[in-house]
Amino acid sequence: MEKEAYKIYIVGAGISGLIAANVLESNGFYPEIIEATDRAGGRVKTDVVNGYQLNHGFQVLLTAYPAVASYLNYDALDLQEFLPGATIFNNGKQKTLGDPLRDLSLLFPTLFSGIGNLSDKLTILKLNNTLKKKSVTEIFEQPETSTLAHLQKLGFSEAMISQFFKPFFSGIFLESKLDTSNRMFEFVYKMFGEGFAALPKAGIEAIPKQLVANLKQTTFHYNTKVSKVEDGKITLEDGTILENHFTIVTAEASKLIPNLKSQQVDWKSCDTLYFEVPTRVIKKPLIGLIPAENTLINTIFYHNSLQTTTTGNNELLSVTVVKDHNLAASFLIKKVQEELQQHCGIDSCTFLKRYEIPKALPNLQQLQYTMLPSETRLTTHIFLAGDVQLNGSLNAAMLAGEVAALGVMEVL
Repeated sequence: MEKEAYKIYIVGAGISGLIAANVLESNGFYPEIIEATDRAGGRVKTDVVNGYQLNHGFQVLLTAYPAVASYLNYDALDLQEFLPGATIFNNGKQKTLGDPLRDLSLLFPTLFSGIGNLSDKLTILKLNNTLKKKSVTEIFEQPETSTLAHLQKLGFSEAMISQFFKPFFSGIFLESKLDTSNRMFEFVYKMFGEGFAALPKAGIEAIPKQLVANLKQTTFHYNTKVSKVEDGKITLEDGTILENHFTIVTAEASKLIPNLKSQQVDWKSCDTLYFEVPTRVIKKPLIGLIPAENTLINTIFYHNSLQTTTTGNNELLSVTVVKDHNLAASFLIKKVQEELQQHCGIDSCTFLKRYEIPKALPNLQQLQYTMLPSETRLTTHIFLAGDVQLNGSLNAAMLAGEVAALGVMEVL
C-alpha cells in the first residue's frame, strides 16, 4: 500500500497532535486531525479583547527546551524575552531577585534585596554548577522526592524557600505546596539557566499557528467531537464512524477508549484573571511574586512590559491563582483586586476576563523525559500521545507526539 493510502487519524489538535502530524508528513503520510474546538492549539491559545492579547492562562516558552527548539522557528515567532529574575512583594515592599551573570541590571537589586542569606546565594551557585553538568536523562533517572524536600536537602533556608522558590515554582507547577517531583524542578530550573522565558510577540497561540502553517498534507476536522476510539474505527458524537488503519490519541484517552475508564488522569487547575490598569508598578519584564501565605494571588505580570503585536490603551495585568477556592466569579475578582491593592499598591483595576482552567497541567507521578516509540502503543491500532504520557510541559507534549508517530511507523 502507498503511504498516502494509509488512514491515520490524530485525535486532538494540541501541540502533541500537531507534532505527530509533522513527523508523519515528513515521512510521506497524509494524516487527518480531529479537533473538538474551532482551532488548533489545545491549551495553548490567545484571545484578543479590547486590543489586548490574553493567553489562556499565564504561559511562557522556555527557549532551551530541546524538542521545542528543534520544531519551532524562533525568529519567525519574534520572541520577547523576560528578564531572568522576579520582583517579590513582601510586607508592602518591592524587592528584585535575579541572575546578574545573565543580566547586569539585576546585580545591585539582587545584592540588596535582603532575600536569602549568603549561604543561600552560595547554594544557588552550587546548584547552577551541578545542573550545568547534569544531563536531562540523568535528571529524570534520579530517585523521586518532592521539590520542597529537595530544596530542604540542598540546604536552602526556610526564608529563601518561602519567599522565592515557593511562589515562583508554584506558578509553574500550579500547586502551592511544592509536592511536584524534584525531577521536574531540576529540569525546569536547568531550562531557565540555559535559555530564557519568552513569549511570541503575537501571543502564545503563535506557536500552534506556526506548526499548523508548516503542515501541507494534513487534513483538519474542526468542531468535531469523538465519543469512542476502538481498534480500526473512531465513532464521532454525531454517530459517524471513521474506519482507519491507526489512531493517535492526544486528548485524555480514558474518556474515549473503553478499557481505560479506570485510568483517569488527575489534573491541576488554576485561574488567570486579566485587568486593565493605568500604570505599571514593575517597570521591567519581570514576573511579580506574592509570597504571603494567606493570599490567593500567586503571580502577576504586566504583559506590555514585553512588545506585543496588538495592545489596548493602557497596561495589561495578568494575575494567576493556583490555590483551591470555592469563590463565585464576582467574589474572586473582588478578592484579587483587594490583594493587588494591599500587597502591590495596585488600584484602578478594570476587570477584562477570567480564564478558569480546570485541566491546566496533568498531575503525574514517576515523571519521564521521553519513551520508546513502542511504549506509545496501546493496542494493535491505537497509540497514545500528549504530555500526560511524560511530564507536564510543552517539551513533553512535542516529544510524546513525536514518539507516537514513530511508533506508528515502526509498525508499518
